[in-house]
Amino acid sequence: MQNYQWRSARIAIYGLLLFSVVWLNFSKGFAQHDGWSQRSEILRRIVPPSFPARDFRITDYGAVGDGMSDCTEAFRSAIEACHAAGGGRVMVPSGIWLTGAIHLKSNVNLYLKKNATIRFSTDPQKYLPVVYTRFEGVECLNYSPLIYAFEQDNIAITGKGVLDGGAMANVWWDWKGPWDDAETTPTGWQPGMVDQRTDVAALEQMAENNLPVTQRIFGKGHYLRPSFVQPYRCKNVLIQGITIKNSPMWVIHPVLCTNVTIEHVTVESLGPNNDGCNPESCRDVWIKDCYFNCGDDCIAIKSGRNADGRRIHVPSENIVIQRCRMKNGHGGVTIGSEVSGNVRNIFAEDCVMDSPQLDRALRIKTNSLRGGVIENVFLRNIVVGQVKEAVIHIDMFYGKDRGPHSPIIRNIQLDRLTCQNAPYAFVIKGEEKSPVSLLRIENCRINGVNRGFIQQHVRDLILRNVCINVQ
Repeated sequence: MQNYQWRSARIAIYGLLLFSVVWLNFSKGFAQHDGWSQRSEILRRIVPPSFPARDFRITDYGAVGDGMSDCTEAFRSAIEACHAAGGGRVMVPSGIWLTGAIHLKSNVNLYLKKNATIRFSTDPQKYLPVVYTRFEGVECLNYSPLIYAFEQDNIAITGKGVLDGGAMANVWWDWKGPWDDAETTPTGWQPGMVDQRTDVAALEQMAENNLPVTQRIFGKGHYLRPSFVQPYRCKNVLIQGITIKNSPMWVIHPVLCTNVTIEHVTVESLGPNNDGCNPESCRDVWIKDCYFNCGDDCIAIKSGRNADGRRIHVPSENIVIQRCRMKNGHGGVTIGSEVSGNVRNIFAEDCVMDSPQLDRALRIKTNSLRGGVIENVFLRNIVVGQVKEAVIHIDMFYGKDRGPHSPIIRNIQLDRLTCQNAPYAFVIKGEEKSPVSLLRIENCRINGVNRGFIQQHVRDLILRNVCINVQ
C-alpha cells in the first residue's frame, strides 16, 4: 500500500513538473510569438471599396484645366452629384486644375487620369471654414486638409495623376518656424516672423485642461498647417496609384478610420513635418507597393498625443506594410511619437530603404509625457542600403517632454535584415522602471558600422545569427 501511494505521488509530481515545463514553454512562446499568422487574418479583412460604373466629369460642372481658373466649385458640385446619384467616379481629365479644399463624400472615387494634376491653392482662406481635425495628435477645429472626408463610407482617390499641394520654403513651410533641418530644405522662416509655436502651445494646454474640442478654434489668424489627405472617422478607404507632392504638413493622414488600403502611391514631399503616411488611431490598414521620399518619417504610426490621446484612447492596430521603398526621411517605418492611445500589431516585410539622408530604418519614439503601450511589432525581409544614424532606434526619451506616464515597449521582432552601411547597428534606450522588453533580432547582417550596439534598460534581448561588421 505504501509503495502504491509512493508511486502515485511520484507520478503526480512528475506530471506536475511536466505540466510546468510545457506551460512555461507555451507561455514563453506565446509571449514571443512571431505574429505572422495574425497578419494573414488582418489582410483577409481589408477589402477595398468598389464603386458604381458611373462617371462625373468635372468639366461638366464648369472646371477648366488651364492651371489658372478656380475649379473649387466644380469639384464640389461634381462630388455632390456623384454622391446624390449613389456613387461613382468623379473624373479629372488631363490638365492642370486649380482648387481649394476638396471634401469627399460617401461612395465617391476621385479619379485622376494620366497627365492630370490637381494643383491646390496656397491661399489659406481657401481652406475655411474650419473643420474637425487633429494637429500633431490633438483634436481641434482648424484649416481644412487639402482633401478631407468626415464620417464617410466608401471613398477613394485613384488614378495616375498628381496632387500638388504647392507648399515650398515661403508657402506653408515657413509657418513651422525654426527648423533643425533648415540647412537641407530652408523653410523661409526668418527671426521675427510669426509661426506655429504659440498656437501649438495653446492647443496643447487646451487639451491638458480638457477644453471641449468645439472650443479649440484655430484657422484664420493662426498658423497650424493642415494635412494633405485626411479621412477622419471614415470606413472603407482606398488611395491608389497617385503621386502626391509638396504638402503643407503630414501627407496621407487617416484618423480613426477602419479598412484602409494605400497602394502604388508615390510621395515626394521634403518639407518640415512632411511625413509620408500617418495612420492615427486606425484599425486594419494595408500600405503596399508605395514610394516615400520625405522631409520627415516615411511611415509614422500614431494614436494621439498626451492627455488628448488618453481621452480618446483608440489605438492604431493591425497595420501591414509590404514592398514599400523609402528614400529620404527621419525613419523608414516609425512608431510615434504621438502614441498615447497605444499601438499594436504592426507588420512590415519586403521593404527597401536606402539614402544617406534616411536617418533610421525602424524607429520607435515616445517619452513619459506621451506614454502609451507599443507592442507586437514584426519586421522581416528588410533590405537597407545605408542609413544616416542607426538601423534600429528605440527611444523612450524622445524630445524634451517628461511626465508620469512611463511608456511600455515590448515584443519587437526583426528577422532577415541586411544593411550595407550604418554608423550604429542598434540604439535602444529604455527607462529603468520600464525597460524595453522581449526584443528579438535574428538572421541579420549589418556592415560598415562605426559602433555596434548602444543599449540601456533592455530586458529579454535575444540575438540569434546576427553579424555586425564594425569598421
